[in-house]
Amino acid sequence: MQRRIASEICQLKRLHCRYNQNLYLGSERIPVLGDDPLYLDVPKPPQKKSERKPYPTPMKVLIQRAKKDREARKAEPCRLLQDPPDNGLLVPELVHVAHQVYRARQSLISGLSKLLQVVPLHRCSCCSEVHVGHVGHEIRTCTGPKSGFRSATHVWRKGGVPSVIFFPKCFHLYDRVGKPRVGHDERYNVPRIPALVELCIQAGLDLKKYPTRRRTKPVYSIEGRIVDFELVTEKDGLEGNLYSENVDPVLDSKFGINIEEMKKKSILENACNILDQLDEEKGKNLRELSIRTMDSWFEMMLGVKKMMEKYNVLTCGYCPEVQVGPKGHKVRMCKASKHQSRNGLHAWQEATIDDLVGPNYVWHVKDLNRPALDNNLKRYYGKAPAVVELCVQAGAPVPDRYRSMMRLDVVPPDRDEVDLVA
Repeated sequence: MQRRIASEICQLKRLHCRYNQNLYLGSERIPVLGDDPLYLDVPKPPQKKSERKPYPTPMKVLIQRAKKDREARKAEPCRLLQDPPDNGLLVPELVHVAHQVYRARQSLISGLSKLLQVVPLHRCSCCSEVHVGHVGHEIRTCTGPKSGFRSATHVWRKGGVPSVIFFPKCFHLYDRVGKPRVGHDERYNVPRIPALVELCIQAGLDLKKYPTRRRTKPVYSIEGRIVDFELVTEKDGLEGNLYSENVDPVLDSKFGINIEEMKKKSILENACNILDQLDEEKGKNLRELSIRTMDSWFEMMLGVKKMMEKYNVLTCGYCPEVQVGPKGHKVRMCKASKHQSRNGLHAWQEATIDDLVGPNYVWHVKDLNRPALDNNLKRYYGKAPAVVELCVQAGAPVPDRYRSMMRLDVVPPDRDEVDLVA
C-alpha cells in the first residue's frame, strides 16, 4: 500500500513538472511584455513617485559584467581600447543612422504641427494626460494637485506638439570620452539640448551650434582611467569659447541672455515658415501627411533603438532626467524621492527608449463624433501613443503592432448597458 502511494506521488510530481514546463514554454511563445510585434497590451499606469524605475538589465547581469571588467583591468592594467564608441571613435554603420534620425525628428515635428491645425488635441492643465478629440474624456485618472477635490477628473485645455511627444534635455558633451561628466559648478556653462539630438551628435551628426571632438586614434585605459595620447592642436580654452558663442537660447532658457527678444524673433520666423509651408502643401492630402508623419515616427524610433545598443544613455531612477554618455553628470538637481540622502544627485541607471522619447500613451477614440469616453467603460477602451492616435484620426491606417493595444476587436457597450455586461 505504501509503495502504491509513493508511486502515485512520484507520478503527480512528474505531471506537475511537465505542467510548469508547458506553462513556461507557452509564456515564451506568447510574450506579454511587447517582444511579439503582433501583441501589445495596454500599458500599465505610472508607478508611484517613491518607487524606483525597474532595471532594464537584471542586477545579476550587471554584477557579472562589473566582475569581468575588474578582472580584465587587473590582468592588463594598460590596454588599448579596440571597440568603438568606448575608444572615442565613431561606429561607422551608425553615422548614417544618426543623420537619418535627426531628419526624421524634424519631419515628425513639422508634420505634427500641421496635423494639430486640423485634429483637435486636449491636455490636462494639472497632469500630463493628453486626449485626441473634440471633447476631453471623462475617465478619472488625474494625479495632479488637488485632484482629490475633483474626484480625479481632468481640467482640459488646448495642447500642442510638446503634449504629443516629449524630448527630455541633457547636457551637451564636447568630449564624451575625455570628459564624460559635467560638474555641479559647470551647470550654467554647458548647454542643455534634447537628448535625442545629443545622441545623434555623439553618433556622428555634426552641428555648428554644438561642436564636439572627433578622434582619429583610439584611447588607452590605464587602471580604468581613460588616457588620450593624441596630439591636440587646439587649445583647451577653445572649448569654453565655443560653448559661449554657440548656445541656443531657444533650446535652453537658463543662461544670462536677453531671451525675450530671441523668443519674439523665433515666433515670427516660425509663423512665416508655417505660412509658407501651408501655401506649398495646399494641394496635398491630409491622409498623405498623416502617413508620412507616422513613417517618420517609426523611422526615428527604429534608429534610436539601434544607436542605444552601442551608445550609453542613462536616466535617473526616480525622476525623468536623462544623460547621453558613458557616465551621468554630477549636477545636484534631483528633487524626487530620497534625494536628501543623495545630496541632490541622481540615481543613474540604464535608460530605455521611453526615457529618451516620451510616447505619452492616450486613450483610443474610435469615432470623434461620439460622446466622450465614460469612466465606467474604461476597461473596454484601448490605448496608443499620442503620435499614432493623432495620425490615425487624421486618416492614416492603424499599424499592425498597435491593433491589440488599441483594442479594435472590442465593442464597448453603451452607457445604459453597463449593468447588463458581466
